[in-house]
Amino acid sequence: MVCTRSSRLHIVLPLMLVFGCAAVLPVPAFADPSYKEPPVLRELVAAGQLPPVGERVPSEPSVVEFSGIGQNPGHYGGAIRTIMGRAKDIRMMVVYGYARLVGYDRKYRLKADILRRLEVEEGRRFTLHLRKGHRWSDGHPFTAEDFRYFWEDVATDPDISPYGPDSHLLVEGKLPVFEVLDTYTVRYTWHKANPFFLPSLAAASPIFIYRPAHYLKHFHAKHEDAERLEMKVKKSRKQTWRALHFGHDRLYRFDLPEMPTLQPWMNTTPPPSERFVFKRNPYYHRVDGNGLQLPYVDEFILTIAGAKLIAAKAGSGEADLQARSLQFKNYTFLKRGEQRNDFTVHRWVTAKGAQMALYPNLNAADPVWSKLLRDVRFRRALSLAIDRHEINQVVYFGLGLEGGNTVLPKSPLFKPAYRSLWASYDIKKANALLDEIGLLERDSNGIRLLPDGNPVEIIVESAGEDSDQADVLQLIGDSWRKIGVKLFTKPTRREVLRRRALAGATTMSIWFGLENGIPTENSSPEELTPSRDDQLQWPKWGHYMLTDGQGGEPVDDPAAAKLVALNKAWIEASEDQVRENIWHEILQINAEQVFTIGITAGVPQPVVVNNALRNVPTNGVYNWDPGAHFGIYRPDTFWYETK
Repeated sequence: MVCTRSSRLHIVLPLMLVFGCAAVLPVPAFADPSYKEPPVLRELVAAGQLPPVGERVPSEPSVVEFSGIGQNPGHYGGAIRTIMGRAKDIRMMVVYGYARLVGYDRKYRLKADILRRLEVEEGRRFTLHLRKGHRWSDGHPFTAEDFRYFWEDVATDPDISPYGPDSHLLVEGKLPVFEVLDTYTVRYTWHKANPFFLPSLAAASPIFIYRPAHYLKHFHAKHEDAERLEMKVKKSRKQTWRALHFGHDRLYRFDLPEMPTLQPWMNTTPPPSERFVFKRNPYYHRVDGNGLQLPYVDEFILTIAGAKLIAAKAGSGEADLQARSLQFKNYTFLKRGEQRNDFTVHRWVTAKGAQMALYPNLNAADPVWSKLLRDVRFRRALSLAIDRHEINQVVYFGLGLEGGNTVLPKSPLFKPAYRSLWASYDIKKANALLDEIGLLERDSNGIRLLPDGNPVEIIVESAGEDSDQADVLQLIGDSWRKIGVKLFTKPTRREVLRRRALAGATTMSIWFGLENGIPTENSSPEELTPSRDDQLQWPKWGHYMLTDGQGGEPVDDPAAAKLVALNKAWIEASEDQVRENIWHEILQINAEQVFTIGITAGVPQPVVVNNALRNVPTNGVYNWDPGAHFGIYRPDTFWYETK
C-alpha cells in the first residue's frame, strides 16, 4: 500500500498519529541487554514464587526512551502517596497508570504501547499485533483469546450486553468484522473508516476491547459448569450469573484485587478501606534502556479523605504527587508549606476550552424558557453582560484567559475571534438585545418580565465540583442585575444534574468547558456538535444522535443541525485540509451562536510534587482527555532520588 496525502488512512491519525501506512514501529535497542530484578521481588524469585524478570517481560518489551527536559532513567524503590476524595476514585490508578493498547505521547501523537505494532489500512482495517510473552499480572499469557472473549462473550453476547458494544465500535450502526489471525494477532474491519477507534483505546477512560478471559470464564454460563456457576451466584448473593459476571468485570473500576491487570501497579486492598496499596505488577510490559523493568516505584498508596481536606493534607506533606481536588485558590496556601514539608508546587497549564462555562438548556421543557433560550439574542446578551475581566482579576489573580468556550492558543485551529466574539463586556449592547427580543417590562426591582408575566430569574444548577463556581456565579449575578436578569444557584450532584438536564428540568447549568481545548484537524469535533446525552446545552438532541433516533428529540435548530451535518462530513473526509475547514466552520458557528457561555480558560493547576521525586515535569499540561492527567507523563517512569 502506498501512503499518500489523500489516503483514507489519514482519517485515523488524530493529533498526528504516527503509525504510517501499515508501518512497523521500531523497537529501541537496550544499552544493556541484561535485565535487572527489582529488589522488592528478589525474595519471591529466590523462593520460586515468581520466575526471574527475564521470563516475566515480553520477548519484545516496550522500551521507554527519555527525551523530555530533565528526564532520565531512574532506579528502584519507594512509594508514591496521593489522596483521593472517594473510594471509587481508585479507578484513577488506571488513568494515571496509562497502560493502553495505543497511547498518546507528550506531543499528543498516538503510538503503540501494549501492542507491539499496529497496521492501519484505509482508515477502516486495523490489525493489532500483541507482544509475545506478555502476561497478565497473575502470570497468565495475554493473547488473542482475551480479545475474542471480549468480542464474542461480552460485547456481542446479548446476555451480557443487550444493547451491543460501545458506539465507538460501530460505524453507521454496523459492527466490524472481527478476526483472530493467530495467537498474537487480531483484526477489526469496518465497512467505512472509523476515526474514533484508536482515540477511544487511548482515552483516559478507555474502551477495553480485551478481558482476562481465563479469569472471567469462571463466571460465564458459556464456560463454567452450570452447577458450580449457580453456587457462585448464591454465594455472591447476586440475582443472576450475568450480575455475577458484571461484578467481576471491573478493569476500569480497579477495586477487585483478584482481577488480573496490565497496569503498572495492581490493587492489593479490597474495599471498603481508607488506604489502598497498589504494588508493582511483576509482569509489566515496559522496560528502560538499561534493562530495568518498570515501574521504578514499588508502590502507589491512595489515601481516602474528604475532598475539602485534600488541600490541607497535601500542604502538610501527606502527598508526594497531588493535583486532584487542588484548585487554583489553594496555590498560596500550598506554597507556604513548600520548605517546611519538602515539596514543590508546580503550575501546570489546563487545557479545557474554559475553566467553567454556562450551559443554557436549549431542550428545556418549559415552553416559555425553551423559546427564550433558543433565541440567539438572549444567549448573546447574557454573554455580553458578564464582566470576565473582573472575574479573572478577583478569582484568578489575572492569570486566566478571558473569553468564550473554544480552543486555546496552543491549538493549530485557534483564531482570536473564536474566543472574543460576543464575549466583551458591553451592558449597553446586552440591554439593547433584550429590548429587541421584546422583554421590555420590568417589575419594581428592575427585573425584566417574561411574556407570561414571571420575572426573568435564571436558576443555574451546579454539581459543585469547583468551589470557585460560587464566587464566579456571584459576580455574574451582580452584572446580570444590570440587564434586568436575576440569577439563583442550585447545588446538586453530577448524576442528578445530568438526569435533570436530559429531562428538560434545568434552565441553565455550570460546568467545565471543552474537554479538549488543544485539538488538531484530526481530533473529533463531536464535543461541539449534538452527539451525546451528557451535553448540557442540548442533551435531548445529543441523546437522539447517540441512539440513532431511538430516544431524545430530533435536532430542530438550523445552526445545531448544521453542526450535525458538519460532524458527519468530518467523519467521512479523507483530506487534512477538508477536515481543517470543517473544524473552522464548526468553531465559527459555536462562537456566533453562543451555545455555551465561556468565562475564563487557562487557569493554572497546582501540582504538589515531593522534592525527591524525579521525571515529573515542571511545566506540564493537566488535562483529562487527551492526557489522562498524569498518565501522559508515564508515572511508571517517576523515581526517587536517594541522598
